[in-house]
Amino acid sequence: MSALRPTLRWGLVLAGLLSLHCDPPPVEATADHRQRQNLSRIEGQVVVQGRVRGNAIVLLYDAARPPPPQGTGRPLSFAVIPQERLFGPADDTSAGPFTAPYTFSLVAPGRYLVRGFIDADTCRTLPQPCHTPDFIPWYTVTGEPNAGDMGGAAVDPVTRAPRVLEIAAHADGTLPALTGVNVLFGETSTVPVDRPAFWVDSSPRFGTASIKLLDLKPLQIHQGAVDQRPTAMLVRFVDENTDGQPDDANGDGTPDLWPRVVVRKLAEGESLTDAQRLADENDLDRNGILDAEGVEYPRLEGLGDGQPDLVVLAAGLDTAVLNSMRKPDGAWNMGPVFVDSLRLVVQARAFDARNPQQPQPLRAVPPGRYAITLIHFTGQTWRVPNDLSPSVATTHGLPEVRNQSFALEVP
Repeated sequence: MSALRPTLRWGLVLAGLLSLHCDPPPVEATADHRQRQNLSRIEGQVVVQGRVRGNAIVLLYDAARPPPPQGTGRPLSFAVIPQERLFGPADDTSAGPFTAPYTFSLVAPGRYLVRGFIDADTCRTLPQPCHTPDFIPWYTVTGEPNAGDMGGAAVDPVTRAPRVLEIAAHADGTLPALTGVNVLFGETSTVPVDRPAFWVDSSPRFGTASIKLLDLKPLQIHQGAVDQRPTAMLVRFVDENTDGQPDDANGDGTPDLWPRVVVRKLAEGESLTDAQRLADENDLDRNGILDAEGVEYPRLEGLGDGQPDLVVLAAGLDTAVLNSMRKPDGAWNMGPVFVDSLRLVVQARAFDARNPQQPQPLRAVPPGRYAITLIHFTGQTWRVPNDLSPSVATTHGLPEVRNQSFALEVP
């Protein structure tokens, strides 16, 4: 009898092994707790109705830390849908609708918000010079929408209110996937202005006075990856209840205004790098969540709660700006008003704002450097100091802008 061909012989060997029905080897859970997490996903369609063109940026937020203007939360994750996949060969006159899928994988149990924007290529429709897609998520100066971009969100199909998405385990411990979570974009949500980029035309030192006045002026930057061209500072009344009258949330008799102002303490320490010195105190990884360990300061009443503080100073717009908010007949102008500059009033009063609904007054103002952030009613923000500071800009491939290294100094 002739010898079996090699391929046939190996096939018989494999068949014999399979016929033994050996028990599979035991599989043990990894020691890395991150790989033992029970995770899920959120997925759906990006739906665009409009003539704006560009990449779609979809952002995932913790519902307990919403983004501006409702809060100061930062994205947990993001997804980019390329313009070619979303709009295909459609010409610029077509308003769609256009659709493309998106997915957030490895999502832990929790409650979430999904927001987004179309990073518009406005050069397709506007004369030069004009904006080009400029979203780069790694830097504070390139991570938000600009004028001409189109906003979007996952909303309730009936009420159009933003949806809070919850991933919760079933009784057997399994996690459901959230599917069909569509993110809707429309031309009515087109961003009207650039981010509130500014520079501070004042001395950085606080001194011994009880207040510090800071003059903020618009800053135009069109260099490298940064394209911001505000020609003025934008002011608007807060009207959360939409009754057509300015709100006065704290009851001090002064109408509330946009932009909101946050003056927050920066990280300190000789061992920190220049980039780390741009981080907020007790948030060295710059993820928007207070570190588990950090600095705490004595409170006005008591020693504190044993947790790292989120130190902010009392600050707001000078009420002199209200003179620009009147119509000729004396009524309040509820629309946006453009002014040449903004004056901030910063008080020598510090708070631990770990719980922003109940900030706790501190016994004294902690010495150190403080960042200044403006928050527009559009949700756009600008902060100094930032990544354009000469000490860090070149390492990131960003333009150096000396006045963007400004920090308020409390002795």
